[in-house]
Amino acid sequence: MRARRGSSARHRAAWKTTYERTSYQQLPWFDPDPSPQVVRAVAEGFLPPRSSVLDVGCGAGSNVLYLCRTGFRGFGVDISPGAIQAARGRALEGRLTADFRVGDVLALDFPDGKFDGVVDNGCFHTLPVRRRAGYATEIHRVLRPGGSLVLSWVAREHTGARGPSHRPSLEEVTRTFESRFLFVRTAFHPPGTERGLPVYDAWLTRRTSPQPPPWSP
Repeated sequence: MRARRGSSARHRAAWKTTYERTSYQQLPWFDPDPSPQVVRAVAEGFLPPRSSVLDVGCGAGSNVLYLCRTGFRGFGVDISPGAIQAARGRALEGRLTADFRVGDVLALDFPDGKFDGVVDNGCFHTLPVRRRAGYATEIHRVLRPGGSLVLSWVAREHTGARGPSHRPSLEEVTRTFESRFLFVRTAFHPPGTERGLPVYDAWLTRRTSPQPPPWSP
């Protein structure tokens, strides 16, 4: 079932304004290259070759364009019309076929089980804490059983001003996703190793059967 409630109007307006006021090339999170964790997931086959992959919070589309160049069917969703406009322009310039659309990650306009993979390079950690369970539910909905999720977020170990206001711990992320996903791999990357900030990334697969109940002696 699709999430009934999307991001707040204030959240939408803030992202819309960001791209209206600043060229996407000047935004601190923009990188013309794909994220390292997506490159690793492709190289190691965690994202199945030539499969259908959605990037949530795709920004100007670097991950989706990389996926298209390497044989995937790439889709990107972002709450900001300016981000999607930039992504479409880059795809046109590179003569790549990608599906970019404005959308809310909490109410995605895709059918159940549409995708073999989902990637998230910094969308989850921008959501208000109360919305994160809804995010996990919606990603679970659009992934096929056994589908892959590549998730990256700024770690709580980052104490500087730059970055999201609430940086999730690994425990918080596990608590949010574990009922619907299996954690295949998690890794911590100290400052300077993954574009400056300390980050976690995790590889997860959508459960094909319910999580077993808690163990009791």
